[in-house]
Amino acid sequence: MEREVLEFDVQFVGAGPAGLAGAIHLANLIERHGAAGGAGNPLGEITIAVLEKAKHVGAHGISGAVMDPRGIAELMPDWRERGCPIASEVTGDDVYFLTERGRFRLPFAPPMLANHGNVILSLGDLVAWMAGIAEEKGVLVVTETPAASPLVEDGRLAGVRTGDKGVDRSGAQKPTYQPGADCRAKATVLCEGPRGTLAKVLEQQLGLTEGRNPQVYAAGVKEIWELPPGRAGKGRVIHTMGFPLPGETFGGGFLYGMDDSHWAVGFVTGLDYRDPVTDPHGNLQRFKTHPLVRALLEGGKPVAYGAKAIPEGGYWAMPRLAADGLLLCGDSGGFMNGARLKGIHLAIKSGMLAADTLFECLVAGDFSQERLAGYERRVHDSWAVAELKQVRNFHQGFDGGLVAGMLHTGSQMMLGGRDLFGDRLHSRPGHERMRKLHDAHPNGKPAPPKADGTLTFDKLADVYLSGTKHDENEPVHLHVADTNVCATRCREEYGNPCQHFCPASVYEMVPAESGGLKLQINASNCVHCKTCDISDPYQIITWVTPEGGGGPDYKRL
Repeated sequence: MEREVLEFDVQFVGAGPAGLAGAIHLANLIERHGAAGGAGNPLGEITIAVLEKAKHVGAHGISGAVMDPRGIAELMPDWRERGCPIASEVTGDDVYFLTERGRFRLPFAPPMLANHGNVILSLGDLVAWMAGIAEEKGVLVVTETPAASPLVEDGRLAGVRTGDKGVDRSGAQKPTYQPGADCRAKATVLCEGPRGTLAKVLEQQLGLTEGRNPQVYAAGVKEIWELPPGRAGKGRVIHTMGFPLPGETFGGGFLYGMDDSHWAVGFVTGLDYRDPVTDPHGNLQRFKTHPLVRALLEGGKPVAYGAKAIPEGGYWAMPRLAADGLLLCGDSGGFMNGARLKGIHLAIKSGMLAADTLFECLVAGDFSQERLAGYERRVHDSWAVAELKQVRNFHQGFDGGLVAGMLHTGSQMMLGGRDLFGDRLHSRPGHERMRKLHDAHPNGKPAPPKADGTLTFDKLADVYLSGTKHDENEPVHLHVADTNVCATRCREEYGNPCQHFCPASVYEMVPAESGGLKLQINASNCVHCKTCDISDPYQIITWVTPEGGGGPDYKRL
């Protein structure tokens, strides 16, 4: 079958807050330009497309989420009147240091964790609302359309190729086979989220990360708990550090009161941990057993679950944001304030700055690399980068553990982001910090805790709550370069950490017919968090987009 070719003026890959904000803002600029008589240069009909891999916009959307409204207010000053789906205004902040049984409440919330004026919401609900507004403005929002590979011609990104449909597990074409389309555009904006499939390829092909710190990540694992009315603290924001993490591991817990009967409860684990049996999902389950959290959830039940990677590297880990035919926004560009645990407002601003650049290109009739480079200038002159520079060494300060990290953070706050040891602290990829199993556990792996089915749950029970579905007879979208490494070297050196770091039980070591063990990939469980692509100590796992529409179907996450 002949591959269809679709031509757009501008396309955004990913219907998250960055891509949708960019599309909405660009449509607004074009509309104003037309209303002003074209300012001597009528643009004619401009096609703007947003390509989204999920079955519907919001199905793969997950964040904490306490949103700083600065970005959405700049995009839409009447965002409240237009019905932005806020769950609650923030009514109070608590920050605790936890031990296994005890707790210490900080007398005040540190400035970066003060949330007065912010709002609690579901990212999935937010982007679904934004997609409706984009479509009202004539933006083409296409779901079930994963961008599978970049189209690079003479060093320029000419567009993307979307994934084929109707291919079975062996790679043979089914009767329903439909080849993916070549979606070509004058400029393509990647808003794929963290560890983007296309961005990962283009970083190598176009040298986008040369001279930058390596990006480091955390894994956020989250449940929504439903309680009897009046039992949840609507608007209350709780952040914790300490238990259940060892002092050497970055991360912490959170509870956000969405309304009077729902808590968002989650745990963030830095993926630069040292212990190879670290389990981000298990950390959330242990977190819930703390007396503080147990008391808040008692009498309730989980109704939703999800996980995602979080780019924590900060300003020094941001890649080059513009290349020939290409712009990077949102998590794909590293727009995340790890100190504040916030990225939605930065993603929206990045999308708007991309739109400003693209509008200038449209008016000038010039999409050259030099013209697109104006995006980087806009970014670095914006409040978004001013904010990121204030915390530019935040995550690196925790390389020596929690106590050292708190001391570094205090000094960086006083020095405007500069650290006592220099303006730029360097880092290394998280997977390089993993210890060998015999060094971390000389007596062998500790026995994993058992879920009680009431407060704590195993991974498969939570995957069920994520609504995840993939066709069982489709190609496995988790590519392992050499499974012999899993059965031999990795098992001996690290104890197969994929069985622990995956929050969805995708990876299992099962008996092989010839004796020993072999890797079994349960790809239908995958919640698209990309932790495996990040944390594998040998970097032989590559996450690629599955058939369009596959994956989680998140509710209120």
